[in-house]
Formats: sequence, C-alpha cells, structure tokens
Amino acid sequence: MMNQPLRIAGLIEHAAKWHRDTEIVSRKTEGGIHRYTYADAHRRSKQLANALTALGIQMSDRIGTLAWNNYRHFELYYGISGMGAVCHTINPRLFAEQLVFIINHAEDRYIFLDLTFLPLAEKLAPHCPTVLGWVLMTDRANMPAKSSLPGLLCYEELLDAQSDDYEWPVFDENTASSLCYTSGTTDEPKGVLYSHRSTLLHSYAASLPDCFNCSARDVVLPVVPMFHVNAWGSPYMAALNGCKLVLPGPGLDAASLYELFEQEQVTFSAGVPTIWFGLLTFMRQQKAQFSTLRQMIVGGASCPPALLKAFDEELGVQIRHAWGMTETSPLGTVCTLKALHLQLSDDEQFAIQTKQGRAIFGVDMKIVDDAGNELPHDGVAFGDLLVRGPFIVGDYFRAEHPGELTKSGWFRTGDVATIDPNGFMQITDRSKDVIKSGGEWISSIDLENLAIAHPAVAEAAVIGVPHPKWSERPLLVVVRKPDAQVSQEELLAFYEGKVAHWWIPNAVEFVEQLPHTATGKLLKTKLRQDFADYSF
Repeated sequence: MMNQPLRIAGLIEHAAKWHRDTEIVSRKTEGGIHRYTYADAHRRSKQLANALTALGIQMSDRIGTLAWNNYRHFELYYGISGMGAVCHTINPRLFAEQLVFIINHAEDRYIFLDLTFLPLAEKLAPHCPTVLGWVLMTDRANMPAKSSLPGLLCYEELLDAQSDDYEWPVFDENTASSLCYTSGTTDEPKGVLYSHRSTLLHSYAASLPDCFNCSARDVVLPVVPMFHVNAWGSPYMAALNGCKLVLPGPGLDAASLYELFEQEQVTFSAGVPTIWFGLLTFMRQQKAQFSTLRQMIVGGASCPPALLKAFDEELGVQIRHAWGMTETSPLGTVCTLKALHLQLSDDEQFAIQTKQGRAIFGVDMKIVDDAGNELPHDGVAFGDLLVRGPFIVGDYFRAEHPGELTKSGWFRTGDVATIDPNGFMQITDRSKDVIKSGGEWISSIDLENLAIAHPAVAEAAVIGVPHPKWSERPLLVVVRKPDAQVSQEELLAFYEGKVAHWWIPNAVEFVEQLPHTATGKLLKTKLRQDFADYSF
C-alpha cells in the first residue's frame, strides 16, 4: 500500500478539489455576511502559510488564536497546521490569569485575534513575553487608530502580501497539529496536544452514520465555538465530507442563530445545553418552526430530558446526546439507537436517548470500582469511566510527571458512569461530585435533571453536605424561573415516586444564580465553597 501520511492539509485539498464550489458562509465580527468557497479557503490558507513562513514560523511553533467561528479562523486551522506549526485555540472566556498561564505555558509565538478581543489582548500582552506579535483578523479599514499591542499586524495585509503558490509539506502523521487546554476547574489548565493522525481519525469517526451523519448534502452550523475543543471537530468533518459550512461569528443569541438556520437552510448543528435552552425559549415566544433543521448534537454538559423531549415534540428536531472531553478530541460517545430499539415504545426509546450513548469507533471504554476491578455492563453497576484509543490523550503537554497519566494503558476520565448490555453509557456524576450517603452512591445529575423538569425551576445543582449519621446527604440548590414561585416542600414532594426515597435531598436552598465555568458547566467547587458551613 502507498505510504500516504494522514495530514490536515489533505482535508482542505480534498474539499477544494472535489467540493470546490461548496460555500462557507460566515457572520463577520465587523458586521455583515461573508461568502466564499472551499477553493477560496484553500487558496487563502496557502497565502497564510506563506505569511507565517515570512514571519519566521517553523515546524512545531505554537500560534494562538482568540477568535469566533468565522472564515478567517477556519483558514488558521488549515494554514497553521498545514505548514507543520501548531494551531493553539485559546478560550477567551477563561479568567485573565488562566489565559496568561496558557499563553506562556504554550510559548505562543504569534496570536491572531478578532476585533472583539482587542481590549482583552491589550491586557494580556504585557504578561506574555514569548509572543512576538499580534495579528488583528480584519482589513485595513477596520484597524484601530491606535493600540497598546506591540507591532499590531493586519490579517488581510499579511495575506495580500503573499502568493498562493505553496506546496503543503509532507511529514510524519504523528506530528503535532493543534493544542487545546482544559478549563482548569480544579487546578491549572492542562494542554492536550493533538496530532495530524489523531485529528484525521477523529474526523472519520465523527462522519459515521451513528455519529454526526453529515454528507455533501448537509449544511452544518457549529454553535460550539472553534475555541472549544476545535468546535468538536466540525471544521475538519465538514471539509472531509464537503458539507456547506455556516459559521455564526459572535452572534450566538437565539434570534441571530435562527436567522442563519433559516437563511442558509441548515440541516445539522451542535452546541451545549445552554444554547439550546435559549433557542427553545425564543422559538416558543415567536411561535416559530424550523424548515430544514433535522438534527442537533448536545454535549459539554448533561442535557436535561425535558429539553430533548421539547425539541422532538414541539419542533420536530432530534437532539442526540454526545459525551466527550478535551482529552478525547473530544468525541467519545453518541446516543444513536440500534435497530433492536426501534420496536420499543416511545417511552422506552426515550429512556435510552437520555443516556450519553455508545462508543464511536476509535474509543474503547470500561467502568471500574475503587480497586480498579472492571464492573459489568448491566446498566446498574456504576464506577469510574476509563477510555483508550488513537485519539485519546496519552500525556498532557509538557506534563510534570511524564507517563503517569496513562501508565495503566487507560485514561481515567473523572466521570462516574453505567454501561448497559447494549453498550449505552450513562454519566451518573463526576467522581469528585458523587454523593456517598451511608456507603451508597447518589447521582447528583439524576437529581438535577428531575428538579429542572419542574415548571418553576430554571436551573438546579445538587451537592453533598456533611452529615453526622450518613457521612453526607444531598442539598438541592435552585434558581427559580422569573416570576415563578415554588417552595422547598413542593420540590421535595416532586421527587416522590421518581427516585428511591433515600435519594431525595434533605433540603432546598434558593439562589439568584449558579456559578459556571468558562464553558458553561456548573462550577460545583465554588458551590461547595459557598455552602461549606451549611448544616441541615
């Protein structure tokens, strides 16, 4: 067989050659809509590679991005990785101290940023000595009159100065391609360094019918940001399959998204539950329906069953659960029913669809007890979830203790889960969030999902609070919907008959808002701090 290494540049070459006229549509940071084709994107990515070479960038140098989902960010994905450098997508929603740590830890040479993030970059720059220059992703007409950023460059001028005559280099497929950092909810963010091989294999897996199931007939709009684990691989998957790609830019409000869904005839989208809750509220208020959207993927946090049911029954859109993490590139499982489930009742099918799903090809997983013994796949036993595969992290970037992370051959995810006889995995908790009462485990996620199903509850979290008899017991913390009223007694009664009696929380506390991470997940470490002195 021919020895053709898997390279990210091969994706954009393929799209430009065989899907050359397929559109990439972007809402620009400067305002308005930008349209061009895969052939145009390929040409400009090669100009970018020449520009980076002129700036002195070499193989394995890290190039940071602070950018929304737009066509220029798409070009950076291919231009940077294609030339052999590392595309480091930076999450601008992290705290400034975390951003400084990440940029310095990665030793980024240049950072490309959207206009939105210019004030942020000006605050970061004095603390980032490895950064040689900053590039504003706009044209000359939109460049600021002055900026404190040293030697601020204009993206369009950099490209205009270069030819598109560029041959993508051929190198080992295990060469580093991109870098993402974890959110750092419990300690400093950690870098996960992807390779060309791992990225291509992940793209193939994402394309499978039981995964994203997208083809050249689809229009894909990734709501999940390109700075959040590479938009779950959508920019690569779209090029591999020749999908029309719609990039929403900074406009992630429900009205802006709905406008793009309808205007561009979007068929597939992916995002976190918070986005879909906002969109559902908008659709209800406007009494609107989708004309082309047929499927969505929800991930990043557990999706309440009420949201899945609402999109299906009210809007005719199938939302499927997916699970993954930065360390898994990120896809690990997707919840697509098997043929044997189609004979079940609607309620029985729905019970399966609330799970996180089956492992996609390239991911092996198991659950183990505290002693490391493998537990049965019976849908009842739950334990620590471990995974392995060709696009699972082997070690963190510049790890303090190399080899420690996966010395057993498996990566410990930090999630607690069950796996049923048909391979469907369900997250019951994070290992650090699980509540152990009287030696038995209680799933905080199940309790939260039930609370959110109450019509007066906007958001809910459950944490364990020390208890003199039972070691710890669950406390329910609730945010009411605007103008809604509900008492502690009503909420606790709402659990009756739905869970084991001993699972029911001991008390309810009402708050104005819950703390969240930069990626929208509940920040339970902060919640436990807030209620550290709580007693029932």
